[in-house]
Amino acid sequence: MSPLALDFAYLVIAASFAAAGSVFDVRTRRIPNFITLPGFVLGLLLHQALGGWRQLLSALAAGLICGAVFLVFYLAGGMGAGDVKLMMAIGSIAGLPHVAYLLALTAIAGGLMAVGLALVRGRLQQTIMNVGELAAHHRHQGLQPHPDLNLGNAQTLRLPYGLAIAAGSILTLYFHVV
Repeated sequence: MSPLALDFAYLVIAASFAAAGSVFDVRTRRIPNFITLPGFVLGLLLHQALGGWRQLLSALAAGLICGAVFLVFYLAGGMGAGDVKLMMAIGSIAGLPHVAYLLALTAIAGGLMAVGLALVRGRLQQTIMNVGELAAHHRHQGLQPHPDLNLGNAQTLRLPYGLAIAAGSILTLYFHVV
C-alpha cells in the first residue's frame, strides 16, 4: 500500500472513531472508554503492523501530544476526561504527521461551535465576558479551575466537545484529500 493510501486509511479510521465518540457525547454527555481505549490501541497496532517499530513510536508520540494538549484544558476545568482520551486515541490513529492539523482544526471547530451555541442560547455577550474572566483567573491561578466557570457548574454552557473532535478529524481528512 502506498504511503498516501496508508495516510488516507489512518485518517478515515480516526474520523470514524471520532464520529462514534461524538455520537455518545451528544447523547449521553460522556465518551465511553470502550471507544477511546480500543481506538488508542488500534492506532498503535496499525502503525506497528504497517510501518514497524518506528511508526509505533510515532503513533505513540502523536497520541501523547494530543492527549497532553487536551489535558491542560481538563486540568483547568474546561473539558471532560473523555474528550482528552478521545483526542489521544484519534492522534494515535491519525499519526504524527497529522497532529498539528488535528489540533488546529479541532480548536477552530470547537470555537465556532461554542460561538454558535452561545448565539442560539442568547448568551454571547455573557460568554465573551466569561472568556475574559477565565483568562484573568488562569493568569493568576494557573491551571486551577475557576470556582464558577467550570464543568461542575450546571449553569455554564456545555458543548459536547466530541463534536468538535469529529469535525476536526473530518476536516483533517478533507484537507489531506484536497
